[in-house]
Amino acid sequence: MNRTLVIGLLSFMLAATVIVPGRAQGTEKDYERANNLDRQLTGKVWHSDIRPAWVGNTGMLIFEERSREGKVYILADAGKKTQKKAFDAVKLAEALGKVAGDTVKAADLPIRNLVMADDLKSMTFEYTGAVYKCDLKKYTVTKEREARRPFAWGGDSRWPWGFRNELEGRPDTSPDKKMTAFIRDYNVWIRVVKEKKEFKLSNDGGIGKYYSANISWSPDSKKIMAYLVIPAEKHMISYVESSPEGQVQPKYYTYEYPKPGDAVPQFFPQIFDVAGKKHILVDEDMILNQYGLENFEWDTTGNSLTFEYNKRGHQVYRVMRIDAQTGKMSVIIDEQSPTFIDYSGKRYRYDVKNTGEIIWASERDGWNHLWLYDGNTGKVKNQITRGEWVVRGVVSVDEKQRTLIFRASGREKGDPYLIHYYRIGFDGTGLTHLTPADGNHEALFSGDGKYFVDTWSRVDMPPVSVVRSSADGGEVMKLAEADVKDLLATGWQYPEVFTAKGRDSVTDIWGIIIRPLNFDPSRKYPVIENIYAGPHSSFVPKSFRPTFSNMNSLAELGFIVVQIDGMGTSNRSKKFHDVAWKNIKDAGFPDRILWMKAAAEKYPYMDIEKVGIYGTSAGGQNSAGAVLFHPEFYDVAVSSCGCHDNRMDKIWWNEAWMGWPVDQSYIESSNVENAWRLKGKLLLINGEMDNNVDPASTVQLVNALIKAGKDFDYLLVPGMQHSSGGSYGERRRQDFFVENLLGVKPPDWNKKEK
Repeated sequence: MNRTLVIGLLSFMLAATVIVPGRAQGTEKDYERANNLDRQLTGKVWHSDIRPAWVGNTGMLIFEERSREGKVYILADAGKKTQKKAFDAVKLAEALGKVAGDTVKAADLPIRNLVMADDLKSMTFEYTGAVYKCDLKKYTVTKEREARRPFAWGGDSRWPWGFRNELEGRPDTSPDKKMTAFIRDYNVWIRVVKEKKEFKLSNDGGIGKYYSANISWSPDSKKIMAYLVIPAEKHMISYVESSPEGQVQPKYYTYEYPKPGDAVPQFFPQIFDVAGKKHILVDEDMILNQYGLENFEWDTTGNSLTFEYNKRGHQVYRVMRIDAQTGKMSVIIDEQSPTFIDYSGKRYRYDVKNTGEIIWASERDGWNHLWLYDGNTGKVKNQITRGEWVVRGVVSVDEKQRTLIFRASGREKGDPYLIHYYRIGFDGTGLTHLTPADGNHEALFSGDGKYFVDTWSRVDMPPVSVVRSSADGGEVMKLAEADVKDLLATGWQYPEVFTAKGRDSVTDIWGIIIRPLNFDPSRKYPVIENIYAGPHSSFVPKSFRPTFSNMNSLAELGFIVVQIDGMGTSNRSKKFHDVAWKNIKDAGFPDRILWMKAAAEKYPYMDIEKVGIYGTSAGGQNSAGAVLFHPEFYDVAVSSCGCHDNRMDKIWWNEAWMGWPVDQSYIESSNVENAWRLKGKLLLINGEMDNNVDPASTVQLVNALIKAGKDFDYLLVPGMQHSSGGSYGERRRQDFFVENLLGVKPPDWNKKEK
């Protein structure tokens, strides 16, 4: 063959295989960009996070204004519709620096939780873990106290799942301060403070059935309610921390951790006439098979008290009343469901003291709404809210005006998850939409209730903040509108809100699509889904953010990343939610798959022949379940800290959706029981000291996969609690998708300096 021709053919062949610069995926440069993305995009949005705080009941508010020139604090007066600088930042920075012994920049004051005095003469704020006060006339700063630290799990306090020790509790003093009730030898005793005398009220308490130290006095100090407790055997789980700080030898821990099917304590309230030293017996038959009793509350006269009864299985939830004269128990509100009652997410009760009415939340008509009850007769007076939309919470109740303000979603056109605020009368009339703009709203009401700061945004729209009238939602004054020009200059794109029909071909399923900064529509991108399908809420972001953490960093490696709320999650209709009933393994997968197919049909660059999925906790169960139950669609999964068998996880969350007693549905939803189904690639990550999901849940899945002869990857992180694996786990997740979806060998990290 002609030498020139051979060279020409070789050149052609090489040219055909050379990757055009900037078009590679999963390269070292992609990793560098992905891992520096948050840093690259930080500080590129201005006038966004204003953090408003009302000044007492003055109708004035203070907020941060962040611009390219620096940060200033603005004092706005809603009544006068004026704005001005709240204080001299230079003087404050100088004074604070002297007291704290630091260099404080006036253009970027590192203070938080600012509270301005009503007279505007002083203010308090937090700085480096302490609360300081500034005199705004003299600009003198004094250190007041250490700031309250947010709750952090550590030691035994990091284990919140056990039942309360009912024998522990301080003596309870009567409202008139004359007597104290306490527990001695499992029974109720009274101490008369002035006379220093004691007498015994109950005689039926003992080791197996004793009185709780949590005692409730009637407002007139004549009676008390104390409940008998039948304790439950404790379910303990054990941990070995292999590599504890400060010592070579491992540490051993044991914690109480009730699981589905375990016995739970039973409570039986009793009434005592203190003056007459009389025990008024209360029948136990109406409150058997409890999951719990709570919210004990006396009426203003001391003639009766109410409480809430959650029957085991969460299909019966009642408001009960005890007649304090006779001990007779009756049902005021009887909430029942053939599936589950979402008591931990949608329960709302407000007692209107003067009228004896009760405002109650219920899904009985198929949507979460508010109802008005006659608290004396137990009859429904009227439904307050109604329609194919969802009440998301009550902000305030005005008993004099007989109106309330509430949050809701789904009433306005567009995304049914966007939160809006409304006012309505107790009788269901006068519904007023207070937040008319198309967005996800967050409202902060003034102390006098006349105004509120309305901040709204969407993932595809930057935030806007205004002051509105609480009466009708009319705009009073604009506070801030975000500027994202610098962010857009980096190549950043808004996430795309995308909808497609679900499994019933009727219901809209909502999600978002995230693309990389160097997105090229002529390329093919494997798709990765970030999943969390816990039935306790909905999870797709609805408010603006420059980045959504690991979703954006994964996209930079050469992927399209999506997040979807499928059926079985909350904040839609009861029917939408009920898909999860005894069916956690469903996880909305039929809807998710249809959604991604619809997105790929619109955008051919989405390669759904290569689909990955990842999640943590309930999302860890879901992501592993994807390659067990739907391997025809999902190819690669990374599962972190998953509750892979609902029998192994905490009692309240799992019995809420899977029911009680534990039955075959638990087995059918178990990743462990279905490990033999694995196809595709699976990486399991869990923390040795997971303080939320029993880490044995993941290890049992590992065991089942080994017994089934399956190939998979497993990362156990010593000392880690409930997490996706930290920075190391994040990198391993990136590598797993790069290697198994892109077909690219990740960089050799062992050759790199840390």
